[in-house]
Amino acid sequence: MLNHIRPALTLVVAMTALTGLAYPLAINGVAQAVMPDVANGSLIERDGKVIGSSLIGQAFSSDRYFWPRPSATGPEPYNAAASSGSNLGTTSVKLKDRVTADVARLAATGIAQQVPGDAVTTSGSGLDPHISPAFAQAQVARVAQARGLQPAAVATLVEQTIEKPDFGTVGEVRVNVLELNLALDALKM
Repeated sequence: MLNHIRPALTLVVAMTALTGLAYPLAINGVAQAVMPDVANGSLIERDGKVIGSSLIGQAFSSDRYFWPRPSATGPEPYNAAASSGSNLGTTSVKLKDRVTADVARLAATGIAQQVPGDAVTTSGSGLDPHISPAFAQAQVARVAQARGLQPAAVATLVEQTIEKPDFGTVGEVRVNVLELNLALDALKM
């Protein structure tokens, strides 16, 4: 019996060392050498302090900032430890009530009658840091008024921060809300 158990245990230990230790360490080493920024979470620093990640959304609620799309990570929005979609289907009364309330809230802030879909829907992970250019443009007047800026200057900033699809075809045209808000803070009033 020991003749049958020994090879099995040897194989388990060898595969654990190979796939559980050697492979992850090798991949991490390559990632650190080739693209350290991405391997370390795409962190954004200002004055030596980490203020966020370009991969994870943040909750902005002040009128002085562009707002992200809703987050499904509850109870705190954009909680990376609780990444998940809402799992509410198209026939869900709870989803319908939330979207209706969000549309009314946005309409009360001056967002145009045509509210972009991403303004009231969550992403699959609940952490998406991007909004559509249409949602960003719909917020220009509110942000410009709150900051005492010309709407044209804020609209130009939105245009400058639009990201194209990766490799020209993967994904959609989008705006990273954190990076847009950082660029907005850098504007001279």
